[in-house]
Amino acid sequence: MSIPLLEYNPASQNQRVAGYEVPSEDTPYIYRLEDAIDDTDLTDLIWASYRQVFSEHVILKSNRQSNLESQLRNRAITGRDFIRGLAKSETYRRLVVETNSNYRVVELTLKRLLGRAPYSKDEEIAWSIKIATLGWDHFVDALIDSDEYEQAFGENTVPYQRRRYKDRPFNLVTPRYGDYWRDKLETGRYKWGAIENFLEMARSTPIETVQPVSVNTANIQIPDMTRSVPQNTPVSISTPASFPLR
Repeated sequence: MSIPLLEYNPASQNQRVAGYEVPSEDTPYIYRLEDAIDDTDLTDLIWASYRQVFSEHVILKSNRQSNLESQLRNRAITGRDFIRGLAKSETYRRLVVETNSNYRVVELTLKRLLGRAPYSKDEEIAWSIKIATLGWDHFVDALIDSDEYEQAFGENTVPYQRRRYKDRPFNLVTPRYGDYWRDKLETGRYKWGAIENFLEMARSTPIETVQPVSVNTANIQIPDMTRSVPQNTPVSISTPASFPLR
């Protein structure tokens, strides 16, 4: 038996109240599948989905989901299913889920899938319990299939940050990594000239222990260094002479 979602009070955020602001450059552009009439429009919608879910402005080829793209281009899946597939992909798990705590994962995913920040810490705790008990895929399904997602984006609209008329967008103020993970990456990064690099090298150098050997002078054999002169050899007492001295 799964634990029901804990109750929390929805706070009054921008997306929950009526707005009368004049559209400007801060107003997000809305991408809808029903508005895509050619391949160019579909490509723009796909890249908008990548930017929203992965929060990457330049998508690597290795991060692209070719199967999902093909199904969307053939209208075999809806825009909602495309977003669901991106959130459940191995890329999202590697970029977001594995590098953050459950609380931060809830914060990032609410911003990317529902277009809003968490109402409070209570909501983060409630959804974190869902992740711990039901797993990641069920958490994504709970958000995508929620009434809030249906009312805000429906079947074919790419999620976006709803009614942002002040502050910076989520993808600028909410980096992918939390403080703990960034500090961990910074600690493990190689830095030129850092004393830690020398200490690590010194610790990795194997130390060969030299065993002392005791020596007894009585056992040392000193070779005979005296010079022997052949017999019947002419000698001279004169230094300049070429004869050897005795």
